[in-house]
Amino acid sequence: MQNESNHDPNKIYATTILCVRRNGKVAIAGDGQVSFGNTVMKNSARKVRKLYGDRIVSGFAGSAADAFTLFELFEKKVHEFGGSLSRSAVELAREWRTDRMLRRLEAMLIVADKDDSFLISGTGDVISPDDGILAIGSGGNYALAAARALYGTTPLEPSQIVKEAMRIAADICIYTNHNIIVEEISV
Repeated sequence: MQNESNHDPNKIYATTILCVRRNGKVAIAGDGQVSFGNTVMKNSARKVRKLYGDRIVSGFAGSAADAFTLFELFEKKVHEFGGSLSRSAVELAREWRTDRMLRRLEAMLIVADKDDSFLISGTGDVISPDDGILAIGSGGNYALAAARALYGTTPLEPSQIVKEAMRIAADICIYTNHNIIVEEISV
């Protein structure tokens, strides 16, 4: 997770992505805030997207330019491997970890399809959650805690859980706003 106390005042950050899988559906939400150091530069950035004929949903957080670069690389991997999410995630992580230029990128991705959800990091990690919930970005820990509480105590659908958990994160994290975009796929 990216810690807001480590925010470089000379970098642009795009933050807080949350993924929840439940009842044959998976939803990813992202807030719209982009920060330059301690200044909000944009309130309506779109950090979650569907890919590969709406069969994969993804979200990115971290340094904005780096996140867009990784997102584009992941999309190429998805097409290269015929929509195989797990193969695309592993190959992107391998390339990210071994390529000199890519290793310097400061961003993370969450990707999901009908079968799997993964967090992909620049250190070569490809993490699949035990409970179907993943979060990244400055407000990721807040969103993760809220989503786990809602998941364990309510019958809400994934899209409802991610919206409410992101709202809670935005109330706490100064790098997360209430302009929440949700993408959902049925599995």
